[in-house]
Order: sequence, then C-alpha cells, then structure tokens
Amino acid sequence: MRIPPQPSEERSQRALAGLLGTPPLHPLLEAAARGEFPPWTQAGPPRREHMRRVAALLGEWARLRGEGPVEEARWRAAGLLHDVLRDADPRTLRGGLPPEFRDLPDKVLHGPAAAHRLREEGVADGELLEAVRFHTLGWPHFGPLGWALYAADFLEPGRQFQEEWRRDLRARAPADLEGVAKEILRARILYQAERGRPLHPWTVAFWNRLAQGQPWANASEL
Repeated sequence: MRIPPQPSEERSQRALAGLLGTPPLHPLLEAAARGEFPPWTQAGPPRREHMRRVAALLGEWARLRGEGPVEEARWRAAGLLHDVLRDADPRTLRGGLPPEFRDLPDKVLHGPAAAHRLREEGVADGELLEAVRFHTLGWPHFGPLGWALYAADFLEPGRQFQEEWRRDLRARAPADLEGVAKEILRARILYQAERGRPLHPWTVAFWNRLAQGQPWANASEL
C-alpha cells in the first residue's frame, strides 16, 4: 500500500491565513467543538462517550499549552469527530474510500472514512483531516494535533488498563506531545510484535519519524 500524499497545499494555505489573521472554523468544526455530533454520525452511546472524553482531554491539553481559543476549539473538534463513523458498516465505508485506503482492515476504515466525509462536507483543514484519517495507525507527517489525537485516543480516562502509567502520560502530554506519542507507539509495536502480528507500513513510518537521530542496531545489540 502506498502512502497517500500529505495535503501540504492546504497546510500552507492555513499557515498563510494564520499570518493574515485567525481563520474561521468551518461550521461543522464549530459545532463539534461545542460537543454537537454531525447528523450523519454512526456511533452508539458508549462510542460517543469515548469521543466526548477524547475531545475534553484534547481541549484541556490545548488550554495548558496556551494554544488559544481557536486552536482549543480545533482540538476539541478533532476529538469529537475522530470516531464519528466507527460503527458504520465497513463494506459501505470501503466502497466510498479512495483506492489507497480500500485494503485496510475493517477496524481502521473509520478514520479515513471520517476524514473523507469531512472533506466532502467542506472541511479544508488539512492538519485536522490528517489527524482524523490516521489516528489509529499513525502517520509520519503528524504535527502537534496529530500527535495529540493519537495519544488522547489511547489515554482518555474511560479506558481502564495500566491506569497509573496512562495517568502519568496524560500529565506529561501537554509539555511533551511527541515524546508521549512515541512511548504509546512503542508499547503498541511491542504488543503486536510479541504476538507475531504484522505492522502496517504507516505505523513503521510513524515510528521511524519519531525515532529520527537514533542509530540502527548493530548485530551485537540483538
């Protein structure tokens, strides 16, 4: 599976708009930041509660980082929207996706499908769409919002496992999003490797990006 091109043009346009003044959020993102799901959401009550917790955690991190009210709203919106098609029929999702996403496993189709639907609705925020699209497998071109969503999806307090470790990571995240995302990714890779499971190329590329500057292992280290 090839890696789709990153939406660099949209990112550049957003950066330029930021220099000229704070760009307004798309109405759908404004509504999501207020906790309102799109009418086409396909997610049951437990999944919606998870999405609300992720949105709240992202909003808290953005506030602690001093991102400002517009960025805090964007982060909350990404959290509320990341699983908005989680309970949709995978066969339907697969048929509506671009070719490069159609051979993904059923359980991870919802991220690309949600980003695709948001784009169809007129959302042109490339960084937010990337964060939603790749929140399950990771993506080497993530910026702060992508790292934050990847981490918050794993760390939101409703998940009840390894609670002390995850609580410590939540506390660290606002000051070290990249480091926290790397620690979560490392744990996930080890979990998969210990069970003999393959890693998706995007996940491997994500790890290689986060581990930049580290030397390759020598034979004596294995």
